[in-house]
Amino acid sequence: MVAVMDVRSIASAGLAMALSGSAHAARLPAQFGKAFEQVEAKLVKLVVNAPLLVLAVLIVLFSLWLGGFVSRRMRLLTRISRSNPYMDGLLRSIVKAMIALAGVLVALNLLNATALVSAVLGSAGVVGLVLGFAFKDIAENYVAGVLLSLRQPFAPGDHVRIDSHEGKVVALTSRATVLMTMDGNNLQLPNGLVFKSVLLNYSRNPKRRFDFETNVDARASWLQAMDIGVAAMAGVEGVLAQPAPSAQIRSLSNDGAALQFSGWVDQTHNDLGRTRSEAMRRVRKALRGAGITPPEAVSKVVLVRTEADAGHVHEAEAARDTSVDRALDAQVGHARHQEDGGDLLNATAPPQPLQSP
Repeated sequence: MVAVMDVRSIASAGLAMALSGSAHAARLPAQFGKAFEQVEAKLVKLVVNAPLLVLAVLIVLFSLWLGGFVSRRMRLLTRISRSNPYMDGLLRSIVKAMIALAGVLVALNLLNATALVSAVLGSAGVVGLVLGFAFKDIAENYVAGVLLSLRQPFAPGDHVRIDSHEGKVVALTSRATVLMTMDGNNLQLPNGLVFKSVLLNYSRNPKRRFDFETNVDARASWLQAMDIGVAAMAGVEGVLAQPAPSAQIRSLSNDGAALQFSGWVDQTHNDLGRTRSEAMRRVRKALRGAGITPPEAVSKVVLVRTEADAGHVHEAEAARDTSVDRALDAQVGHARHQEDGGDLLNATAPPQPLQSP
């Protein structure tokens, strides 16, 4: 009896599935018909809106052309490009992008796609936030490049030292500052590092000082050696007369003294290293010509005391000039007048000596 009931239930289930399949098969042509009707409606709507679509495309193309035309013809950007090529390219790109974006928005509004505009702007905000976190270093270098372009702490060809890197400036790009090292190697420093590092510009002030030391034996007149050395430096091509060359005793020892000679060059006309090398050669030659030599490298024990070795040459009693060195005052004053951003330091008068009660 149970077997008979199972056969009947299976047969009824199969009959129900067959009837359901036939019903679905009967509805299939109707579903295809609805799909074709929707596609036909879309095509009809596209054909009807084809003139608007063509006009929207023309508006976008015209905005792209207008952005390029305006960015090339703006007088303000032309003035900026003369003093700051980096900002010129950046501002031109911004103007082109803004005009092109305005054209795209007008085209979407013409196609009644305002909802799409809102969605695109919202998505752009979210995507921009995500990209800002993901490419933080790239964004930092880009912003630092803009700030460096505005401040312009160096110009192409300037000899600079940035942190521990030294070289001549080649270019300032959106991400890096390109230097040519003194060995001829190409060095790229991230703009973020350049903006935050200590920067030394050797070329900003055309006048630059050099110095070197030479040892003089204790038996020679140090005063005479300094005068001879200063006179020899004054005859070197490239050594400036103002500020004048100078000399001083750098250190003392039992065997003699170390004399330091200093001179100034104009970097726009003469090379610092070559001028310094020639000055060193001239000073050493002049000192040897006057019989003033460095201390002997070996120790010598004197067993017999003679009149020639009785004493050292006595220095002159005339005092040397010990006044304040004003060599940099005129150059500092000239540099202060060239500051465009305004000076936050007040020029105060030099302190007066205290009066005795």
